[in-house]
Amino acid sequence: MGIMGDILDVTANGGREGIIVSAISRKANLSHYAVLDKCEKLVEAGLVESVKNDRNRVFQITEKGLGFFQEFKRFQSLVESMNLRY
Repeated sequence: MGIMGDILDVTANGGREGIIVSAISRKANLSHYAVLDKCEKLVEAGLVESVKNDRNRVFQITEKGLGFFQEFKRFQSLVESMNLRY
């Protein structure tokens, strides 16, 4: 869940233009293939969408993804306040 949260965070910060896999990989500190695998799962869940622009494939967070990410951050804060590991 933490990895998915990191990817959602990076895609949310990518804005309307989206963000390419290599940038997600660098910012989330994950391998290129791990990012592709996780992004495909997020696309299947409807949290992220994949768009092909003139040169690259970019990922953009959806409205559903933004709502999920906000709830995830609230959950994360709650867990941290209780000194639990997730």
